[in-house]
Amino acid sequence: MTERPATASDYLAAERTFLAWIRTGLALMGFGFVVARFGLFLEALQAGASRFQARAYGPSFWFGTGLIIVGVTVNLISACNHVHLVRQLNRGESGYTRPSSLAIAVAVILAVLGLAMAIYLISVRDPKEKSPEEKSMTNSDNGIMSISSHHSVDETVEIFTRTLAANGITLFATIDHSGEARKAGFEMRSTKLLIFGNPKAGTPLMLAVSSVAIDLPLKVLIWESADGKVWISYNTPSYLEARHHLPPELVQKYLGTGLDALASKAAG
Repeated sequence: MTERPATASDYLAAERTFLAWIRTGLALMGFGFVVARFGLFLEALQAGASRFQARAYGPSFWFGTGLIIVGVTVNLISACNHVHLVRQLNRGESGYTRPSSLAIAVAVILAVLGLAMAIYLISVRDPKEKSPEEKSMTNSDNGIMSISSHHSVDETVEIFTRTLAANGITLFATIDHSGEARKAGFEMRSTKLLIFGNPKAGTPLMLAVSSVAIDLPLKVLIWESADGKVWISYNTPSYLEARHHLPPELVQKYLGTGLDALASKAAG
């Protein structure tokens, strides 16, 4: 092959190619960041803002991180290739004797990542609307958490009662509001209030802030809604903390996620 001296147009073409690879690398890094954060958007849509807890390491995070790594790699390799090409031009050699291995590698990697992302999006597309039995709801105005139960009111009360006993928690009273309503000549859907607690957990809270005693012992309302679904409702620890200005560390230590765990167990 006859060698010829490189001209200015050859060097400018090499520089344009190098800049194009830099733009490609930057685009991959920027797109990777968008993909990494897109998972949070998907979770927010599915979970709802009131119950949303961001997971920093979902599938989209790793897809996005992979794209960012590919972008950085493209920039590094393109810089090395540009230096090598300029040296070839200086020697009067042709820099394009074979297909670009970098372009082929990027195309294959993007194809694989794109396929994986497509599978992920298909798996989360148009999530079915949860039935009332599967939903949980929080009233942010009054701090009441309600989760649905797969059992009847009486069955839920029985399971909840057994769960309290298994955890060494005292059930102080069960108030049958619907039963008392019938005695008074009213019709009310099945509604029962359970009052329970543990002095070892409640006393430190009352010693810290006396007013919290008005909300202790803890209470859980198990009731049937107009559509025949059964719900378990209770005051959230965050509501009690805000209402009585309780020290957060005490709330976490003595209440924590205990109510959520008890209700979830009873809901089945």
